[in-house]
Amino acid sequence: MTTPTESTTAVTANATWVLVLNSGSSSVKYQLLDMRDSSRLAVGLVERIGEETSRLVHTPLTGGAEKRERTGPIADHGAALKAVADELTHDGLGLDSPELAAIGHRVVHGGLRFTEPTVITEEVLAEVERLVPVAPLHNPANIAGIRTARALRPDLPQVAVFDTAFHTTMPESAARYAIDVETADAHRIRRYGFHGTSHAYVSRRTAALLGKEPSEVNVIVLHLGNGASASAVAGGRCVETSMGLTPLEGLVMGTRSGDIDPAVTFHLKRVAGMSADEIDELLNKKSGLMGLCGDNDMREIRRRIDEGDERARLAFDIYIHRLKKYIGAYYAVLGRVDAIAFTAGVGENATPVREAAVAGLEELGLVVDADLNAVRSDEPRLISPDYARVAVAVVPTDEELEIAQQTFALVTPEGV
Repeated sequence: MTTPTESTTAVTANATWVLVLNSGSSSVKYQLLDMRDSSRLAVGLVERIGEETSRLVHTPLTGGAEKRERTGPIADHGAALKAVADELTHDGLGLDSPELAAIGHRVVHGGLRFTEPTVITEEVLAEVERLVPVAPLHNPANIAGIRTARALRPDLPQVAVFDTAFHTTMPESAARYAIDVETADAHRIRRYGFHGTSHAYVSRRTAALLGKEPSEVNVIVLHLGNGASASAVAGGRCVETSMGLTPLEGLVMGTRSGDIDPAVTFHLKRVAGMSADEIDELLNKKSGLMGLCGDNDMREIRRRIDEGDERARLAFDIYIHRLKKYIGAYYAVLGRVDAIAFTAGVGENATPVREAAVAGLEELGLVVDADLNAVRSDEPRLISPDYARVAVAVVPTDEELEIAQQTFALVTPEGV
């Protein structure tokens, strides 16, 4: 862990706010939290950055102010963050507030060097830039957000929380691909994993739901959104995860293929005459559920299934088949499983997905209670009957809170 530098000395006991920034390729998501009670003070989104139709939606959560929306061109991430700062200032929550302790940034790829939250310096930024070849869509946007935020508040400690960090505890037997070692090392080719802040948060909350410490619990976490990943967490440490060098490997996702024979890419080049960029776009943006049935929204797919649509049914069945394979594989990796936790948009809301994923796995101790599974709630909850050997849980993820907690703990002596 990179310890606070002299720039963090401005943090006082009264500074308890953390601004969390998630800078994507054409968007910025943000939340301002008060770490005294982990409450949200404001949330918002800037989307379609760089287009004429840019849009900022800002929701203050204190003082009775109402949600505001503005549309019009926002040229780049610098302009986006300045617009966010203006909205926060309008509500008395500006970046110049003495209550602001730090800014926490989501950074997708930290490689092997960054295994914990890290105070951002020019040296840190340089290393994140060196990782751009293995995260070309994500790290440049993360860097742009960091540079703009540092320019707005150069005196404020800013912390990078890496998606890959939670997975750096994987043993080499899980992290290495079976290719020439010298080639792999020269080009940083290995399995890194992603969604780490979500897997860390959910595995810890699952242990709490069972009334145990994370060190006592083995959990399979299923983060099922448009991007989807699984992890095997033994005693609070990740020992296996489904995403690899990039977020393409693993489960069937909204538009990504997940696991595929690598020779498919050679075949498409030789037989179909596709370029590397065209194959990249096919596997990342035109595959998964979208490629199988033309929809990547699980609600729409279920509606089509109910109407007898066979393409939608096949897409769902392939999605569930892959999910079951990973549940079984991670059960074998862990040896003992105390709980399986569903999270993210699909995992938290798609009742049929949870039911189908567990169906037929009774011999592994996995059972879902239909009535409990049908309950809608924003709270962590068990959906397995009391007699089940393995708990099945729905645990809403909170990546922003996880980033805020890690950031605040790093920059304040007492942490959270």
